[in-house]
Amino acid sequence: MEVEEKLRKVLEEFNRLHGSEASARILKLEGDEVVIEFEGSFCATCGLYDYFDDIKWEAMDLGLELEPVEVLEAEEDDFEHGRYVVRYRLGRKPVLTVDGKN
Repeated sequence: MEVEEKLRKVLEEFNRLHGSEASARILKLEGDEVVIEFEGSFCATCGLYDYFDDIKWEAMDLGLELEPVEVLEAEEDDFEHGRYVVRYRLGRKPVLTVDGKN
């Protein structure tokens, strides 16, 4: 499974689990950088950054290393609705090798 396909699955799962509060979509995938847009009402009792970390944990299940690096844009209105654009660093989990071979 290619990286782009894995990322789509990660976001599908995130949106399935959090769809009533927040949704996410990929804005850019280039090299080791992924930019993801989050939009929604977000749970007031949850930490905002927990949503960004949830993507990281979902990615781990598919063998991807994805680390939030920077919030590029943040918009909030008076009705507890927000939009956030987050840059992630993309890597891969290390593969165990024996004698330098996979």
